[in-house]
Amino acid sequence: MRKVLVFSVLLVVGLIASQYLDKLGGDSYMARETVRVLTMIMLGFIMIHVGYEFEIDRSRLGSYGFDYLIAATAAGFPWIFCAVYFVLVFNDATLWNSFDTWTEALLAARFAAPTSAGVLFSMLAAAGLSATWYFKKIRVLAIFDDLDTVLLMIPLKMLIVGLRWQLGVVIVGMVILLWLAWKYLHKVRIPVTWPWVLSYATTIALVSEIIYKASKFFDDVVPIHIEVLLPAFVLGCMMARPEGQDPHRDDSRDGHQEGPESPNEQKVATVVSAIFMVLVGLSMPPIVLENTSWQWMALHVIAITLLANVGKMFPLLVYRKQAHWKERLAICVGMWPRGEVGAGVLIISLGYGIGGEMVTVAALSLALNLLLTGVFIVIVKRLLTAVPEKSTAV
Repeated sequence: MRKVLVFSVLLVVGLIASQYLDKLGGDSYMARETVRVLTMIMLGFIMIHVGYEFEIDRSRLGSYGFDYLIAATAAGFPWIFCAVYFVLVFNDATLWNSFDTWTEALLAARFAAPTSAGVLFSMLAAAGLSATWYFKKIRVLAIFDDLDTVLLMIPLKMLIVGLRWQLGVVIVGMVILLWLAWKYLHKVRIPVTWPWVLSYATTIALVSEIIYKASKFFDDVVPIHIEVLLPAFVLGCMMARPEGQDPHRDDSRDGHQEGPESPNEQKVATVVSAIFMVLVGLSMPPIVLENTSWQWMALHVIAITLLANVGKMFPLLVYRKQAHWKERLAICVGMWPRGEVGAGVLIISLGYGIGGEMVTVAALSLALNLLLTGVFIVIVKRLLTAVPEKSTAV
């Protein structure tokens, strides 16, 4: 609970500080570019950890296919609901049929799609739920949720820049990365302690930036922009775990772990996530309330938060033979927290020139959702505690 509260406060602090970044004097462009690159490095570090926790049983691929479809609804419905709200509420009726209006809304609303896997897993483990059916199921759904968010950034880019050869290069790269994740899942033995993970994240971010800058020589209008989300996730998937390590337990059998989920490594990961939240806030453009008061802004934030969470409710209708309705409802509530990946999508949106009140509402909704994460976990625990023993009720 304390961690989530700190993350929320840091996000808000960064958001407030961003309003004065351009007024500090000096080269504000370089300041914002530095913030952007550092943000991508921190996001890469976080996504490597998400990939490191990913597991798949190759003998149950059919089941995973169904889980992916459910995760796709949990990622898709909040996105669509929030995009429709942005279009209808933040635009004149004359612009409702505008292609550009929908494109901007769809990109800005994508922040509402991903569940915060890192925050969710750590809080569920702290609540003593790591050995339950619930934890195993939501772990798969949350990571598929994040992966779906990453993959859907490609068609969104197509809406923005059209069918260009640069996107073909990006798609081929994504296919290769996904194949590598499948082929070498937790098989590549490389160092997994935090200094190394940070160096991997830095390399991924810098290589992505170099490719972006170099591609501008070929086409300055539509350069090749490889987001760090997928390469970092895939690297985490490929990283082999030290023998005897379970990334979903706080301690191994011998009382310690050497990988990213050891107590010391978790502390570093928490610090990185905290820095990331500040950087996300700093990345926000100056808030300009064009035709909206702070009171209306607050109502928009509440409305977007509710829509995003209602969109996560589809799992309540499935898994009827596997779980009691309270467990299924707990899955929905457990997928409400938004965090690192959603913040990363906001940063990407800013990179494509999307801004204004929509992004401000999205950022404040993200902060509100983070503040409520502890409440969500309490609800989850109470729902699971109330599940009748050996119940097969639907």
